[in-house]
Amino acid sequence: MSRLRCAILDDYFNLALDVADWQKLSDRLDVTVFSHPFASERAAASALADFEIICAMRERTAFPKSLFESLPKLKLLLTSGMRNAAIDMEAAKARGVTVAGTQYSRDPTAPLTMGLILELTRGIGRENARMHAGEPWQTFAGVEIEGMTLGIVGLGKLGSRMAGIAKAFGMNVIAWSPNLTPEKCAAAGVGYATKEELFAKADIVTIHVVLSERSRGLVSRDDLARMKPTAFLVNTARGPIVDEAALLEALQQRKIAGAGIDVFAVEPLPVDHPFRKLDNLVLTPHLGYATSDGLRIHYGQMVEAIDAFTGGRELPRKLA
Repeated sequence: MSRLRCAILDDYFNLALDVADWQKLSDRLDVTVFSHPFASERAAASALADFEIICAMRERTAFPKSLFESLPKLKLLLTSGMRNAAIDMEAAKARGVTVAGTQYSRDPTAPLTMGLILELTRGIGRENARMHAGEPWQTFAGVEIEGMTLGIVGLGKLGSRMAGIAKAFGMNVIAWSPNLTPEKCAAAGVGYATKEELFAKADIVTIHVVLSERSRGLVSRDDLARMKPTAFLVNTARGPIVDEAALLEALQQRKIAGAGIDVFAVEPLPVDHPFRKLDNLVLTPHLGYATSDGLRIHYGQMVEAIDAFTGGRELPRKLA
């Protein structure tokens, strides 16, 4: 087999080549790393036209049908994670592009979610910044989460883990999702609520559903309007699940106490986005999956997949 070209996308940590053994592929592969996002689909098509293999990081770079049609040499597309809503799988099949994913050993998102909850309620990062800036003593009086009600939207693997963490902090937990039943809630040791009840009763609402056409805009303006003025919203799932315009308005008008957001409809979040100007919004740059441990697994499994692909062997974790 002639040498192939491989593009690693969105390596904004600049560690992809350090955490996996790409050297084992050096006899058959030329690797190019792209650290910054493409400005447009046209820019992506131009930069990637000569690559047979592409390694994508989550949904940072979208692969719609039109992009696949602009990449005639592409044969293998790898993505971190076992699902990627930004990849048109049918278009990949139609173009003869093999798609495969990578797995996690653990899921670091639930601890991050708890971190956002603690920041919203106790102002740890805010007070740390003030102390380092030479400010006088504390100005932020926090609130205690023990005894609060956590409303979980989505009680799958991650939502269930989040429920266990919340209960360890002494919180009451209720849950809802379109297919959730009282029996499933009882088995998980949490209370069942309708969607309307959850948003009206919860002191903190956290989102743990998968992004799909069904869940896009699932948290609506009406849902946010039902929340108590003392309540917080946390989203570490996907940005489009929440009506961002409605959330911005609710925060600007202080209809809710605040929010902790790790995911956005457009990522990276534009530097002039109005979210960045709000003092009742804790922002993190999609940290949920981003740990050195997780990235080592992702890139390591990408190397494994490319090794199998170029060696004519069965591809592990094949998605399409």
